[in-house]
Amino acid sequence: MARTSLRPKRVARAAVPARARAIAAVEPGVLDPAAWRVRTAKLPMWPLFAMFALMPLWWVLGVWYVMWPFFGVVLFTLLATRGDVRLPPGTWLWLIFLGIVAISSTRLERVTSMVVFGLRLGHLFTALLVGIYVYNLARDRIPWARIAAPLALFWLAMVALGWFGVLAPRFSMPSPFELMLPGGVRGERYILDVAHLDATEFNPASRNPIYRPAAPFPYTNNWGTAYSFLVPFVLAYLMSVRRGALRGVLLVSLPLSLVPAFLTLNRGMFIGLGAGVLYLLVREMARGRVRLLLPITLIVFAGWVVTLFIPVVDLITHRTSTTDTNTDRFDLYVQTWAAVLRSPLLGFGQPTQVDTTHAAEPLGTQGMIWQLLYSHGIPATICFYLILLVLARRLSGAVSPAGLWLSALPVIAAVVTPFYSYIDPNMSVLLFAVGLGLAAVDGPVNREPRTRTT
Repeated sequence: MARTSLRPKRVARAAVPARARAIAAVEPGVLDPAAWRVRTAKLPMWPLFAMFALMPLWWVLGVWYVMWPFFGVVLFTLLATRGDVRLPPGTWLWLIFLGIVAISSTRLERVTSMVVFGLRLGHLFTALLVGIYVYNLARDRIPWARIAAPLALFWLAMVALGWFGVLAPRFSMPSPFELMLPGGVRGERYILDVAHLDATEFNPASRNPIYRPAAPFPYTNNWGTAYSFLVPFVLAYLMSVRRGALRGVLLVSLPLSLVPAFLTLNRGMFIGLGAGVLYLLVREMARGRVRLLLPITLIVFAGWVVTLFIPVVDLITHRTSTTDTNTDRFDLYVQTWAAVLRSPLLGFGQPTQVDTTHAAEPLGTQGMIWQLLYSHGIPATICFYLILLVLARRLSGAVSPAGLWLSALPVIAAVVTPFYSYIDPNMSVLLFAVGLGLAAVDGPVNREPRTRTT
């Protein structure tokens, strides 16, 4: 009888993780097996749906960019209360990077600049939390299609708003949030840009303006950056999910997205996607595999068909010949680097408004690398590229078709840095998809079966 009565207790003790027993030893009675099971319950999906799937609602209200860091607080709270959080590779580098960025706030010259600085820092923290949250969802064996659904709906909304820019290019109106802004905040150009509702971006001083789809983003370059991040994700979804209404809609949306994508005239977007495709082809051919040739051929063919109706090359040539965009960018780059040399360790906190030779754009814009160098210094910039290197190295172990497409994301993110910045919701888009890829590599998710050797 004594042995029989002791056996259940031993089984119960073995079922409790070592961490729970350690905490219980410090505070007797605080944790028991039942409490630990609640503590390690699966994370809910609703925060990701609220963030990504409801993006059109937040955009119409004008609060999309402003609300994003608050969603990060929600994710942090859920992760902290759940406990047993598994950190994906590169997390500690991210925390070092965020620490340097936070310290660079000491270089700000105006108190009102803290509003914009805090918003951008909040976007970076939220992106990290999105990646950790998705990584833990996938490691908890939540179905892949269910985890990816919020980002898939985000893609569909972005494509729809891109078409809205094609069909209603002159749409522009203040959002409800913009009308409520106090006078002191209205002086910050960035806040006004992210709160105003514009379907496209164009030069109002031009006699023949080129309307480039931008919604839901304030700038068309942000739309192009999101597109370069999301196309590999959509292809990964289509490769891994074989049925369902959402898959059918995504399959139709991919060729439809080419029209607003081409009309953005974003050269960096094309370069980034091309680099990602080239990276995958070289990797696969080096391993003697050609399974990606068919989908890549179909995508290239669809793009060629679109160029028969949209003279993309002519439009880009016309844009560069009328706006002198290359000279503007080069002038900004030269002045930005000269400024970085005056404060190489911490930068200046955020981009600064100055008059360049040919334009009036802030130093530290027109590219992620320039924003990092000017705003946060050389150490932060090096740290960010090390993060991309760690992610690319880890994702190079992907073997499934879906994992292969996701493994191209760090490469694309690195290639577009000289052209576009993505310290905004796009960073969360990137780390959402990367989190899925890391979970697939680090656990028994989407792995090809290994042949047993005798």
